[in-house]
Formats: sequence, C-alpha cells, structure tokens
Amino acid sequence: MDEEETKRVNEQEQSAAATDFSAQKIAENDEKSIILLPLQDSKPPPTTLSDAADCHVEKTDLLPKNRDAGLAQVEIEKKLALIKAWEENEKTKADNKAYKKLSAIDAWENTKRAAVEAQLKQIEEKFERKKAEYGEKMKNKVALVHKAAEEKRAMIEANRGKEFLIVEEAAAKFRTTGSTPKKSCACFSY
Repeated sequence: MDEEETKRVNEQEQSAAATDFSAQKIAENDEKSIILLPLQDSKPPPTTLSDAADCHVEKTDLLPKNRDAGLAQVEIEKKLALIKAWEENEKTKADNKAYKKLSAIDAWENTKRAAVEAQLKQIEEKFERKKAEYGEKMKNKVALVHKAAEEKRAMIEANRGKEFLIVEEAAAKFRTTGSTPKKSCACFSY
C-alpha cells in the first residue's frame, strides 16, 4: 500500500508541475498567443470605414493591440478557410471514390448479366436442337408405325382375297357335285 501511495503522490506532483510549467509558458508567450479576448475598455471592432477612422483617432495607444488582434483574427480566418477547403477536398475525394466503385460495380453487374444471358441463350439453342432432333425421331417412328400398319392391312387384304378364292372354289365344287357343305354357319341353320 505504501508504494501505491507514493506513486499517486508522485503523479500528482508531476501533473501540478506540468500545469505550472504550461501556465508559465502561456504567460511568456502571451503576446504571441492567438486567443482573442475582448478588451475591457474598448469599443467593439469597427464595422465601417468611418468607425475604423474614429477608432484609429481615439485609440492611438491601443493600435498595436488592435493590430495584433486583427492579425490574429486574419490568421484564424485563414485557418478556417484552409480547413473548409480541406473538408471540401476530402468530401470530393470521397464522392469520386464512391462513384468509381459504383461504376466498377455497374460494369461488373453488366458483364455478369451478359454472361448469364449468353449462357441462357446457349441452353435455349441446345434445347431447340434437341427438340428438333426428337421431333425428327418421333416423325420417323410415326412413319415406321404407319408403314407397319400398311403392311398388316395388305396382309389382311391378301388373306381375305385368298379366303374368297377358297370359298368360291369350294362353292363351285359343291355346285358341280351337287353336294352341300358339311359345315354350316350357325346363323344359317334352321
């Protein structure tokens, strides 16, 4: 505990010494400081040329102080103008950077969209070719089925023609012999 207390006391002494040193430096550089303090016994700063002339005539003993105050004010305004210019410059840089990135993203999106659309078109063309191929195959199958059906019809017609010839020959034979057929159709029987 004793060491902690000594450290705390040393820190307080150092901060007090630093405060005294900074106050001493401010007192030494009081004439050079930029801090504007209102003058107790003077009028507000002149706003027109006639006020400035009156101020010059009346306050000849305060001329150096007003001059220093004016120079300090000019310095402050100059710094503020530089800060404003820097701020505008940085904002412009940020806008340009964002615009550049947005443009890059737009270009990337357009490239990717074009690639996807080209791929879709290739797939559609592939499906169209396959559809045409399958359509041709189906037409060929239909033609083969039609051909097979025509062959079967022709066979049936040929068999019917043969059966007609057989029946006609049998009927002619029965007519020449005068006999009747032994097998008869059930629909003709009495």
